[in-house]
Amino acid sequence: MTENAKRGGPILGVDIGGTKVAVGLVDRDGKILRQGRKPMVANGTAEAALQAVTGAIDSMSSSDELGSAAPAGGFHSIGICAPGPLDPKTGVVLNPPNLPCWRDFPLAEKIRAIYDVPVKVDNDANAAALAETRWGAARGFRYVFYATIGTGIGTGIVFDGHIYHGNTGSAGEGGHVSIDYRGPVCSCGKRGCIEILASGRAIGARARTKLAAEPARPSTILELAKGSVAAVTSEMVGQAYAAGDALAREILQETVDVLTHWLGNIVDLLDPDVLVMGGGVAAMLKPFFDEIKERLPGWCVNPRASEIPLLMAYYGADAGIAGGAALCSADLT
Repeated sequence: MTENAKRGGPILGVDIGGTKVAVGLVDRDGKILRQGRKPMVANGTAEAALQAVTGAIDSMSSSDELGSAAPAGGFHSIGICAPGPLDPKTGVVLNPPNLPCWRDFPLAEKIRAIYDVPVKVDNDANAAALAETRWGAARGFRYVFYATIGTGIGTGIVFDGHIYHGNTGSAGEGGHVSIDYRGPVCSCGKRGCIEILASGRAIGARARTKLAAEPARPSTILELAKGSVAAVTSEMVGQAYAAGDALAREILQETVDVLTHWLGNIVDLLDPDVLVMGGGVAAMLKPFFDEIKERLPGWCVNPRASEIPLLMAYYGADAGIAGGAALCSADLT
């Protein structure tokens, strides 16, 4: 470990996905000083995937990249958002669908051996929840529930500044809380999970179903898809809503309905003092946040549900980098 790292230089946050590795240097106040990304090798060997990660890390380790952020190229530690399922205690990636080459792969151990700094690994939603608690929208709150709503739905729980992992490290799978046991089958195998009802995929599917059922109904959504119902995506629904499209509003309103039901269950289970939402779909739904908050008491037995703030996440697209860094932030000296 370099002397600068020992003195508490920046943390290196690493966000590993199926197609890219995003990296960034983050200071003790949660500011991303510098960032970059490299392609990920998902379908090769375990070693090739590891080399893709180390290549991204090394791109941040040169003096040219670091500039004045960390003289002599030292960083304090490395925090990694990795695809799950994984064991956050050991840093072992267990069996990620998007990275099949990393079955039972000791990622933290491998990175620690190469760089000789502390390394921590967790999933992206847990890490993002911690970043929002340490530095972002949930700063100053004790009982934080965070949801990232995008292609899927991931969640993280932070109590008194610490991620709640549960007994086996598998806690916080809020995206697979079912609100309709007769509902559609989710990718996890359960019926009626909030992910199958309110994620980006769900919004796109709902739009395609409605357009196919009412082909004569005019909608900006179909114009954006150049007339192809099969090409409709959630992003197009969001663009159409922003343009005042009635069908897009109807689709997003139905999404808000199921999200409010789900959040009511979360509030009754966890009694959080803040709710934070991030991700592309959450940004699309931000105009509905006040409505969700107003309606929430109708889905709760918690008599103080109306007092819980519902906030947009601070880090946006940089949540993985900040989240990785947040995993190591308690160790800064």
